[in-house]
Amino acid sequence: MNLTIRPANERDIPLVLSFIRELAEFERLSHEVEATEQILRESLFGPRRCAEVILGCVGEEAAAFAVFFHNFSTFLGRPGLYLEDLYVKPAYRRRGIGQALLGHLARLAKERGCGRFEWAVLNWNKSAIQFYERLGAVGLKDWTIYRVTGDRLEEIAEP
Repeated sequence: MNLTIRPANERDIPLVLSFIRELAEFERLSHEVEATEQILRESLFGPRRCAEVILGCVGEEAAAFAVFFHNFSTFLGRPGLYLEDLYVKPAYRRRGIGQALLGHLARLAKERGCGRFEWAVLNWNKSAIQFYERLGAVGLKDWTIYRVTGDRLEEIAEP
């Protein structure tokens, strides 16, 4: 298999959006996708970039993508790398592409002086959990993720 991993560029925005929609369908969350090409253009390539994307390509075909960004550990006093999403198209699974993307991101984290590399996984996604555990990743049992969006975010933001 001829796998190349490369950063996405602005011309890849339609491809990135298609990956997002495919991932959302897989996670049974299509109803939550609000991303558009314009939103992605601003967020990924605008003046204040919020995240980065890498693509895993087999030959000319984009087989996988990963979206990541930097966070910060106050305890370590260093940045971390947070993997927001990693998705491999079904036809390309079990070929080492996910592991290759994770390895690429781990090397990037080291190059950038990050003290940790982390992500979240849906509790029902047993195959992903097993995959991550085989790599040596450890689930954080004492932590729960909280989220505020939409109207509630607006309400909280009011002075």
